[in-house]
Amino acid sequence: MQVFVILPAAGLGTRMATGGAARHAPKQFLELHGQPILVLTVRAFLRVSAVHRIFVAARKSEMQRVESQLREHGLLDKVSVVEGGDTRQESVWNAMKALPAAEEDMVLVHDAVRPLIDSATIERTIEAVEHYHAAIVAVPAVDTIKQVERTADGAIITSTIPRERIVLAQTPQGFQFRLLRQAMEAAEMDGFAGTDEASLVERLGIEVAVVLGSPRNFKITQPGDLTLAEFYLSQS
Repeated sequence: MQVFVILPAAGLGTRMATGGAARHAPKQFLELHGQPILVLTVRAFLRVSAVHRIFVAARKSEMQRVESQLREHGLLDKVSVVEGGDTRQESVWNAMKALPAAEEDMVLVHDAVRPLIDSATIERTIEAVEHYHAAIVAVPAVDTIKQVERTADGAIITSTIPRERIVLAQTPQGFQFRLLRQAMEAAEMDGFAGTDEASLVERLGIEVAVVLGSPRNFKITQPGDLTLAEFYLSQS
């Protein structure tokens, strides 16, 4: 069994556009500790010996730039760059079509802008997929969760959801190749757009296991996240 990793990296990063050098830079190209975020994320997965190959899904206009960065850092030997889509789901599906994977092989999908993922969490995810065929990384909810109804005047609480029944999804999300392909094909046929890969698999009635994640494995979305990530990296 081979393990393939897909890094969707075709986003525009509009929430990061607050000014300065980051104004027009997609998040994955911003630097942490002198390296592009995407490069740090790739390195995190290459530290895991079970990973066979990584596929980065980039916007067509940025594919050459991504390849140049990976070549500059000596990472192209085990990394391929494919064309992404307008949505995360399209990017993952495009990458899936490029994988030289067998039915029983494994696919891990990870946000390109979660560079602080650690090897132990990746390895636990691989073990969970080997056992359950589908697993995601998540952390328990800390705050009280309220379900609301949106109205013209604002939101009205309709119920309180017990925290013990809630987890906050992270990545990687891992699946047997055959299952994820089946879920992607069904979503395309039905015109269904999911918020993550697990939502596509869940709608087929397939159970998805949860692997405990870490607050460090956060998604860099806003300018303040860069400062926090720099702090964590300085402590490593």
